Amino acid sequence: MLRSTAALKSLKVLIYILTLSEPRKPACHLQIIKAVEEYEYIQEGDVMIGGVMTVDLSMKKIILLPENFTFVPKLLCVDSSQQNIKYLVDLRFAVEQTNKDPERLPNVTLGYHIYDSCGSALKAVRSVLQILSGTREPVPNYSCVGKRHIAGFIGDLTSETTVPIAQILTLYGYPQISYGATDPLLSDRSTFPYFFRTVQSIQSEFNVLGKLLRHFAWTWVGVITSNDISGEEEHKLLAKYLSSAGICIEFTLRLPKETSIIHEFREIISSSSTNIIIICGTVRISLFSYLLQLSKYYNEKTFIITSNWAANEMIAGFSPEIFNCSLFLVPGYHYDLNTPEMSNFLQNLHPSKYPEDKLLEDIWTIYVRCLSKDPNKNKFYGYIYRHKIPLHNCTGQERITDLYSFRGHYISPRVHLAVDMMSRALHNMNIKPEDKSLRNRDFKSELHHYLKKVQLKSKHGEIFSFDENGEFTTRFQIYSHFATLDRWFKNILGEFSPWAPPDQQLNITSMAIPWKTTDDKIPRSQCSDNCLPGYRKMPIPQAQSCCYDCVACSMGEISNITDSVSCTQCPDMEWPNEMKDICIQREKVFLSYSNDVISIFFSAVCILFFLITQMILQVFIKYRDTPIVRANNRSLSFLLLVSIKLSFLSVFLFLGRPVDITCMLRIITFGITFSIAVSSLLAKTIMVCVAFKATKPGSSWRKWVGVKLSNSVVLFCSSIQIIICMTWLAISPPFQELDLHTYPGTIIIQCNEGSAIGFYSVIGYMGLLAAVSFVLAFLARTLPDSFNEAKYITFSMLLFCSVWITMIPAYLSTKGKNTVCVEIFAIVTSSAGLLGCIFLPKCYTILLKPEMNMKTNLLGNKYK
Repeated sequence: MLRSTAALKSLKVLIYILTLSEPRKPACHLQIIKAVEEYEYIQEGDVMIGGVMTVDLSMKKIILLPENFTFVPKLLCVDSSQQNIKYLVDLRFAVEQTNKDPERLPNVTLGYHIYDSCGSALKAVRSVLQILSGTREPVPNYSCVGKRHIAGFIGDLTSETTVPIAQILTLYGYPQISYGATDPLLSDRSTFPYFFRTVQSIQSEFNVLGKLLRHFAWTWVGVITSNDISGEEEHKLLAKYLSSAGICIEFTLRLPKETSIIHEFREIISSSSTNIIIICGTVRISLFSYLLQLSKYYNEKTFIITSNWAANEMIAGFSPEIFNCSLFLVPGYHYDLNTPEMSNFLQNLHPSKYPEDKLLEDIWTIYVRCLSKDPNKNKFYGYIYRHKIPLHNCTGQERITDLYSFRGHYISPRVHLAVDMMSRALHNMNIKPEDKSLRNRDFKSELHHYLKKVQLKSKHGEIFSFDENGEFTTRFQIYSHFATLDRWFKNILGEFSPWAPPDQQLNITSMAIPWKTTDDKIPRSQCSDNCLPGYRKMPIPQAQSCCYDCVACSMGEISNITDSVSCTQCPDMEWPNEMKDICIQREKVFLSYSNDVISIFFSAVCILFFLITQMILQVFIKYRDTPIVRANNRSLSFLLLVSIKLSFLSVFLFLGRPVDITCMLRIITFGITFSIAVSSLLAKTIMVCVAFKATKPGSSWRKWVGVKLSNSVVLFCSSIQIIICMTWLAISPPFQELDLHTYPGTIIIQCNEGSAIGFYSVIGYMGLLAAVSFVLAFLARTLPDSFNEAKYITFSMLLFCSVWITMIPAYLSTKGKNTVCVEIFAIVTSSAGLLGCIFLPKCYTILLKPEMNMKTNLLGNKYK
């Protein structure tokens, strides 16, 4: 793509040469159009430097009065710039300094041949051919000055004129150093191997600009550029770099060269929401007329001036209302020209000392408004610049330093540096002992190699040179201009150093500067409000990426930066805080002794019932020989009381943080203890039935009366439950489980049963024993024994089964510590039910009705 563009521009150079010429005769003779005034500067030397420099910013083709009855077209250079004149003076000063330096190019004088390109590619091509030809009338591919040694060329200021110059000089092999062209095309070393420049490509500047905008969080900007090819190309490149930095362009104004309707621009600016406007493109003084017409619409907006514009300090003072408190981006060179030598040179630069210098004469005519000795020139310039102050006779005391651009506020050494680098390269060629004299050298084939190796050292020890693309790499300075009632101030805001680490390249050192805001704070320029931490940006359909809505992060996600594009999922063990900007440890949920009142309640209830059970056990031990205790096998009563005590104590396995061992013990413990308790009740029920049958004369049931039957029932029934539990533990035991999904933001520490079949087998078997015991007790409830427990066992089993049947759906429908509460409630309720239904009536009889605890009451009245 780049090579094809270069080929097209080479073709354009040929067209320039052809359009510079007009046929005078039908034959092949070509006549090149002449300029009204040629700014030509020649100082002969052993080695010459060619210079094509933009002094005037534009050129017009005009038809002058007829000469010999023929209208003569000529080129008229207009829009002269003080800053550009200063660049030409810098070149002359640099050559003079080189010739005065005894250590630089000894025995060799440096000369120059300079032309004004007038900001026109046509005029630039003509100027190159004039310098190479050595004549006023250029003769392509021919030199009329055979002994002149042209080392290389300095120029030009703009890319529009520099590119065709570079294409011509590449064909001839002359090195060229531009002092202002920023077109990225010129970095292609295969197309332009002899091209160098003391500025960097516009790509480098736009990269800095993107970082600067991001530093101040300015993501919504407007752009004003020139309506020409250079302005369009810069705008495309600027849009690319801003887009990569996440910055959007709200509007683009392309200011035309000529007068046009401007009300559309007013509507765009007045309706815009951005407070930052970037100015880029080709620098033309005529564009300021448009800016002035629009000034009241952006008096509150802050401008960022790119280096091509910021290099001309007159821009800041052109309209204080517009450019006050604006930011300027300029290359920061390692030295400046505000030196005593430069001041003396400018003080001596006067038309009286250089009577042949047409440029000085024109400077005095145009800017100092002095009458020249030529009446025709006075009339001519009076006509061209008729809007200015009339010409007058000058005293001779006027100095060029009276002009704004020559006062030394900001003097860029870019031209002086170009001459310095070329003279150093020539010096390095000259001191080679094995080589010929510099006057006899082939500059075309050697000088550009020496230019690549030239190095400059600053007073701070920094080394500067041309990089691999022929660019002189420098830092960028950012400064702000602001005005008071009587003067302008320039405040250095910071700088960008390309050599620093990426995160330290942009260094903003001063923030205490005036801004165009009512509260004097940094202006805000965003399409949408910032999305605070905890939120993310959501694109708005059919809108630029800088325009978005803010939505809260989803559950389990955070964003800890402003304007986050996406939210980050917290780790499994963490959860967003309330603001959703940091991840914190999830709340751990289990039935804790310290944080849950219900744990204390359950503990107190279990201890109370444990003590009650212990007291009942002691009562039964004390009255173990009484009939009511001995009835229905007192050993079973003792075993039942012990199992009830253990069931109350098993509740403490359910309290506190679960671990693997407690998870295995809790279900197994209460399962086995309840199985023993229910087995004991079943054995009691069987013993009631057997005892009743055995009371009949000659009954065969007498042989079953005794402890063997009851003990066998308890042992057999309990063993089955123990086998179920051991199998469960062997195959898939319970274990600790962290539930992260049931309740957001919490970790439920619970026990996983491991095998659901094992769990429900334990519960189911226990329920089977209770059901059998309930059926038998229900059938034996009407037996006439005075101490018959069947009716109490029936009621206790009814309560027991009701509790555990109710517990199953409650257990399945709850999670976390609520599930544990259901289990504990079932254990405590069923245990207390057994205790109350079986033993409280007996304790009542033992303690309060001792007369009923007699052997005479052992049998009912029917059998007395």
